[in-house]
Amino acid sequence: MEFRNPGAQIFVPDGAASEIALSRTTHLAVGAHQDDIAIMACDGILHCFGQSDRWFLAVTVTDGAGSPRADLYADHSDEQMRRVRAGEENKAAYVGEYSAAIQLDYPSAVAKDGSSSDVVTELAGIITAAAPRVVYTHNPADKHDTHVATALRTIAAIRSLAADEQPEKLYGCEVWRDLDWMTDTDKVLFDVTLRPNLSAALVGVYDSQVSGGKRYDLAVSGRRLAHATYLQSHEVDTAGAIIIAMDLTPLIQDPAADVADHVTAHIARMRDEITARIDRLC
Repeated sequence: MEFRNPGAQIFVPDGAASEIALSRTTHLAVGAHQDDIAIMACDGILHCFGQSDRWFLAVTVTDGAGSPRADLYADHSDEQMRRVRAGEENKAAYVGEYSAAIQLDYPSAVAKDGSSSDVVTELAGIITAAAPRVVYTHNPADKHDTHVATALRTIAAIRSLAADEQPEKLYGCEVWRDLDWMTDTDKVLFDVTLRPNLSAALVGVYDSQVSGGKRYDLAVSGRRLAHATYLQSHEVDTAGAIIIAMDLTPLIQDPAADVADHVTAHIARMRDEITARIDRLC
């Protein structure tokens, strides 16, 4: 692999050549920061874990240098945090038995710069080489700028590919905004009940975040349990943990489709559902 940034890296947990690691990929996630993929793309990780015919590839866009820090990491410089977070991502790849973890090492400012094509071009090359069936990224309704920018770059990268090089499905997943506000018919539900030990371990390896001031380990498990419990009001729970995603596949099937329109259409359907219920019960 040749990367644009000198600090970029690829880690292959089982020691296979990078070309093999990419070519065997079936599920791929593009996250903004090192811990995002363990939070939002657990469905892909669990689908591939322990399988010989399914492999998960994680691609992290930014260097993580600007993350908040406390406790052991309180006095770490940005450069020290960058190294710590890169190491944690590799730990997660080992624990989750990823095919590989790629870290592109872009500053957040570059990832958010819509006038730069570097991220899009590099993602397009990786997706072409990996040829995944399924891609996970952030949802465009997320409230974190770098997350939304990463989703937009991912969509643009896939749109730049020929139709036969594009994945079958593209999903926008939850990190800094839940998707339980969508209508039930719009929700893509990922049952991640199995292997809670693995799910917990994947988030837990990011000690710089968890011990460093953000209890993502508790928040992630709580969110998934809440989704499972509050999914249906008149039925018993059928899952112990659920991740909700937004289907972004229409945005790559129609390259002229507007991303903002796609999101606001979901909002409009939720508004109409709420309005209709209130009118019906008045």
